[in-house]
Amino acid sequence: MTASDGQDEDLDRPNAARIYDYLLGGAQNVRADRAAAAHVLDNYPDAALAARANRAFLRRTVAFLAGQGITQFLDVGSGLPTVGNVHEVARGINPTARVVYVPKARVVYVDNDPVAVRYSRELLVEEGEGARGVAVIEADLRAPAAILSHPDTRRLLDLRRPLGLLLVAVLHFIPDDDEARRAVRAVREALAPGSYVVISHATLDGLPADVIARFEAIYRRSTTPTIARPRADRGAVRGLGHGGARPCPDAPLAPGRRARPARGGAHPRGRPRRRRAHALGAVRAATVFAP
Repeated sequence: MTASDGQDEDLDRPNAARIYDYLLGGAQNVRADRAAAAHVLDNYPDAALAARANRAFLRRTVAFLAGQGITQFLDVGSGLPTVGNVHEVARGINPTARVVYVPKARVVYVDNDPVAVRYSRELLVEEGEGARGVAVIEADLRAPAAILSHPDTRRLLDLRRPLGLLLVAVLHFIPDDDEARRAVRAVREALAPGSYVVISHATLDGLPADVIARFEAIYRRSTTPTIARPRADRGAVRGLGHGGARPCPDAPLAPGRRARPARGGAHPRGRPRRRRAHALGAVRAATVFAP
């Protein structure tokens, strides 16, 4: 990404979506993002591994939900598009997919970052007919009513039928626990019985306090401050409320779980892998709702 690609945006400050893109090996990032990512890697050498593990979690859960008969997805905090997007996995058109799950799956991507939204829309235009049934909207999880009432959401998703709500690596951008719970609950309660809620969340459990402080300071200087909640807290995910847990075929990520690195890939900046992906993951069936 060059300055001309987003000259109306703040490219002098790092952006979490673009840092994430860099950690995944993408090209949609600028100098400020790469500098911030370098600081992240200095303090947390497994950041790139965690990013890849989180993306793999998203792909596994989408494939699982599609296999359960879910044909529509609401991906909130979708970020910059990369290989293995939700509609690609659900439709089985990703090169890594082995079966066709839902050829006509409908997907609404939601992000509050104008750069991510614009670039996502450009890619959908390039896909042409292949992007039918897919939309990208600019909205914020902290304003759930705007997401649910958006014309593209109402056009593509039938909230009377089960869908997959994806909140992957987004809740740590809502520092206030109560606000995060309210946001999750508001969207969850709009879903039909039989829907699923998928959450992953950054955690820095097991890391020294000074490393955690430096990590959070880096993101405070970005356009999207973040908080890595400890596993014992889980305040933001209690908004899942009722509903029985349905297992994902590959166990969700957990702090300290050994993640499988990308085949043949060297760790960024030549550091050895410690093979720890600091993230929490959960897949739940939202089948019972509070009145």
